[in-house]
This record gives sequence, structure tokens and C-alpha cells, in this order.
Amino acid sequence: MSLNPPIIRPDLARATIPEERRAGQPTIGMVSLGCPKALVDSERILTRLRAEGYAISPDYAGADAVIVNTCGFLDSAKAESLDAIGEALAENGRVIVTGCLGAEPDYITGAHPKVLAVTGPHQYESVLDAVHGAVPPAPDPFIDLLPASGVSLTPRHYSYLKISEGCNHKCKFCIIPDMRGRLVSRPAHAVMREAEKLVEAGVKELLVISQDTSAYGVDRKFAEERGHRAHITDLARDLGGLGAWLRLHYVYPYPHVRDLIPLMAEGLVLPYLDIPFQHAHPDTLKRMARPAAAAKTLDEIAAWRAICPEITLRSTFIVGYPGETEAEFQTLLDWLDEAQLDRVGAFQYENVAGARANDLPDHVPAEVKQDRFDRFMEKAQAISEAKLAAKVGQRIEVIVDEVDAEGATCRTKADAPEIDGNLFIDEGFQDLKPGDIVSVTVDEAGEYDLWGRL
Repeated sequence: MSLNPPIIRPDLARATIPEERRAGQPTIGMVSLGCPKALVDSERILTRLRAEGYAISPDYAGADAVIVNTCGFLDSAKAESLDAIGEALAENGRVIVTGCLGAEPDYITGAHPKVLAVTGPHQYESVLDAVHGAVPPAPDPFIDLLPASGVSLTPRHYSYLKISEGCNHKCKFCIIPDMRGRLVSRPAHAVMREAEKLVEAGVKELLVISQDTSAYGVDRKFAEERGHRAHITDLARDLGGLGAWLRLHYVYPYPHVRDLIPLMAEGLVLPYLDIPFQHAHPDTLKRMARPAAAAKTLDEIAAWRAICPEITLRSTFIVGYPGETEAEFQTLLDWLDEAQLDRVGAFQYENVAGARANDLPDHVPAEVKQDRFDRFMEKAQAISEAKLAAKVGQRIEVIVDEVDAEGATCRTKADAPEIDGNLFIDEGFQDLKPGDIVSVTVDEAGEYDLWGRL
């Protein structure tokens, strides 16, 4: 079973929640699985509970009940969610389940009949009702004050900023529209207000997330309200004016994405695009029910780099999709050679209950999927290593994530938290602290990481 990386397990990540429990104060624990969008849901739930007088426990033993925010995207993620629910039941005994897997309550209760309640994704009120039933609130209005920034499950210097829910795409391998619905964009002024509060609270990096960031505002017909237009280009420009690093995730390569690149060249937005290309062969893309213009995509990439030469491109791909031939896979490898993407990840295709791809013919054998995954990642790693080696000797800005006795762990503008690589400083780092943005000289490069000096 493939486990989620630490960034999407706040109970395992570096973030801490300082909390002193007063006598008689009800206390809730949280285990959050899945993507950063689910992480934001967890933060909202905890913020609401904190406002109602609940304390937040960092462990099972100190909690009166535990919320498990699940992922249900892949079968491996479902298995991880069931394991997490089982662990919470064993360690605490009083468990409320929410999140994407909550859309299948019978699946959960069939495995764990003792859970107290099951609610679906972003059903905040239902989660709160379940908590109230399990652990009644007991607020003290003179003591329980909610910090202006709310409860955060990430380190203080960066924060995810969710701009929309749902998705209008109908990719055959994905059931997210079934679980989270169609695209629903937040008003631009509401996004701006949240971002302003985060920056005022000391956040140095805003990570914009959604299921389809490029489509932001389509459902609102790009309406302007209170001085802010609901369009990704306008929103990015407005957010970039707040002075924090601004990183864009899950950006589909629609034609209007090219309008974002000048903002990167100007320094308003980090020169970084996270784009889910998924594959390069047109027949594979058609079977996925995704846009199939891989050649045009190469032209777009060239145009982006012409406008902003320092742009970093990251993407994810699926290998072993039903019907993928060796020739189609070779096309993907050749495309990767041409595209020279900076940051690349891959998944081996697996069936997802309810996905239309399950019914496609010619599923690829497991051993072939593994072989193609290994070959794909070998090529991606070689590209990454060469690109990083070219940075040796350069002077670049980095943000400090963590400092311990051995050194400082930092990220460049080309690296998203916990997803991409790091830059390590092992000399003269003693005065650094998380959130500092400093200039370093790159001394050494590896396959995915850099080392540098102040």
C-alpha cells in the first residue's frame, strides 16, 4: 500500500498546535489524510471547534474524540483511510469520520461499525453536529479566544489558500467531481480577505490550491465584486501585491495560462507552475477524456520559457493506463525529453471504484506498469539532476523551513513544501529561523536537492 507523504498527514508533519487545556475543556484530535485541499478543510473544522471552546489535542490520549478526515481518490488511499480509522478507534475509541471517503458511509461502517458518525467532504456543519453529539461544547467566553489567523496545520510561515471546490472535468480515471461536485469558486474578495489576514499574521508564502486553479471564476462568469474580479489572472495579480511568495498549484494548461507568465516575469507570482499533464500520447489522453494536444503543449511551454526563462514546471503523470501500448509509453518518454520538466512525479494506474476507466479494455499487467514507472522515473531523475547541477555557483533566494542542530532546511522558489526538493545550509545557519528569506550561493547539487552557503 502506498502511503501519503508527510505534508498531507498533519498528525505526522512538522506543524505543532500549542494548546493548554483548561479544567473541564472538551478536546478534539484530528488526523488529516489526502491532498492539501483536505488539509484546508481540516483547518477550517478545527478553527470552528476552537471558536466554540474546544481544545485541540496533538495525540490520541489527550482527546475526548478524534476526527479522521479521509481520502477516497484511489484504492490505496481508501485502504490508508480505513487503517487510520482503525488506529484511531484502537487508540482513542471515539471516532468521527469525514472527507472524501465519507461519501461512501456503508464502506466505512462495514469495516468499522463502531465509528460515531460519517460525513462527506466539506460538510462542515455536519462534522460540527457530530462533534457536539459526541463531546458537548463547554465554552468559556472569558478564556476561549480564537486567534485572528485561525488554526493552522502547517508551519506558521506558509499556508494553503483554497480558491474553489469541485471540478467540471470528466476524466475517466477520476471520481473527484462525484465526491466534491462541480466547480464552485469562492468570491475573489473573500479569498483576498483571507490572504491579507494570513500575511498580517506572518505568513511568508501562500500556496494557491483548488481542483482546477485555471478555471477559477468560470462558474461566477468572472464577476467583479468589491473591487476584485473572479479570474485567475486578476486574482494572482491581486494576491501577488500582498508581498508574500505566491505559488500556484493544479493549473490546467488552458490558453489563458499564458497571461500568468508575465506576472511571474515581473516577480508578482513565483515562477512556478504545477500542471497535471497526465500523459503525452494523444490516444492515451483521449481514453482519459483529457485534452490531447501534446505537441501544442510543447509550443506553450516554449512560449512560457521565452517570457520567463527561470520558470519551474512540475507535473504528474499516469503510467500503465488501460490500453497504453509500449509505443504510447515511448511517446511519453520522448515528450519528457523534449519538455525537460523540472519537477516530475508519476503514479501507476489503479482502478478507482466508480471511475469509468475501470471498464476500459486492455488493462496493463502489474509488472509492466512497474517497469514503465521505473523507466519513467529514471528519465525524470536524470533531467532533474542535470537541471540542478546547472544551478551550482548561482546566487538564489530561499525560504527557511526548519532549523536544527545540524543545519537549516530551506526551499528555493522552484520548490513547493514537502513535494519538491530542498536546499540545505550546514554552516553559519545558527541565526536563521523558519520563515526567513535569505540569499545563498549554491555549492552542490544532487538528484533532487541542493546545498548552499549564506
